Amino acid sequence: MAYTQLAVLITAGALVIVGLLAAIFLDNIIKKVIGISFIEEGVNLFIIGMGYKAGGVIPILMPEMDSGWFASNAAYPLPFGLVLTSIVIGASTLAVMLALVMVLYKKYGTLSTSVMLADNSKGADNDE
Repeated sequence: MAYTQLAVLITAGALVIVGLLAAIFLDNIIKKVIGISFIEEGVNLFIIGMGYKAGGVIPILMPEMDSGWFASNAAYPLPFGLVLTSIVIGASTLAVMLALVMVLYKKYGTLSTSVMLADNSKGADNDE
């Protein structure tokens, strides 16, 4: 395993761990959304790291290339296609999450999840 690939995998793991800690332990909803975005980017980086090939070339066969040399040296294109799709889906999901944060802020007047949950439990007690 190349040092570059190892560094990418360690960084991806660190992004996922930081994102999980933020999503679970932080009280602010915006920070939770950023944590979820970190998890997504860590997974994307992991997939890119798995598709890395030391000394590889881009997977586009040019007319002057030998097909045998190209087959043995080209990087595998599937991980890059998956990450590109994931980036598009992630941007859409992030937009929806931020829209929901705006709705929650308008309803509760705060971004604190503990205040929202406490306010919600008071409303449930008043209904009884």
